[in-house]
Amino acid sequence: MENRTTLLYDDGHHQCIMFSFDDENEADHYLAVNQFLIVQNGSGILIDPGSQSVFDEMYDAVTQYVDPQQLKYIFYSHQDPDVAGSIAEWSVVTPAKIVISALWTRFMSHYGLMDAGRMNALPDKGARIGFGEDYIQFIPAHFLHSPGNFTVYDSRSKILFSGDIGAAVMSPTDVYKEVGDFAVHRPLLEGFHRRYMAGNRFCRAWVEAVRRHEVAMIAPQHGAVFKGENVAKFLEWFENLECGGDRIEALY
Repeated sequence: MENRTTLLYDDGHHQCIMFSFDDENEADHYLAVNQFLIVQNGSGILIDPGSQSVFDEMYDAVTQYVDPQQLKYIFYSHQDPDVAGSIAEWSVVTPAKIVISALWTRFMSHYGLMDAGRMNALPDKGARIGFGEDYIQFIPAHFLHSPGNFTVYDSRSKILFSGDIGAAVMSPTDVYKEVGDFAVHRPLLEGFHRRYMAGNRFCRAWVEAVRRHEVAMIAPQHGAVFKGENVAKFLEWFENLECGGDRIEALY
């Protein structure tokens, strides 16, 4: 379990943990997947806990840090199965509220979540919730790549959990946890972002919203985290990215 678990932040009262339980075992379909947990004084927030296939491993890993009965929220950045596929299982083993875009609440029954009262539907502009002495900010990231998409900022650790924004398509033989040289890492970002992000206007809107916060780390759902100067380098690259509709001639 140790090589699947990375402690991103720990000040003695507040921890942020990254898990790396993969959905696929076949090299031809490999996509390194990250799941996240924030714990403060015995209470937890689970972020993008993953597909049904990794539920058992994730549950065992989470219990090393927090009692699942003390999970207050489970946040889903969007509706994809590699993010939300285990929603029914988590709804059984924890009383946590489910936080997701209001756009996707009507689809959650198809994942097996039948109790609509468990859901906290995020409005398009986002929201802020208190968490212990601090807060969690849900930042709109619509059409990047989902039409109802959010990223989440933890005010204590100053980590931005960015979902598919910042995702890198990495080889199973060349997986690393932290970006070193951004120029070397950038080719692993380009193909995914150019196809899965809707257009540069959305990229710029998100970067503008992110820059209102002090971000020490960006932790995406796939690939490696960005720290220090690589945070600014990634935001600058993403702000100027031509993607989606900007490249429509290449698609039709």
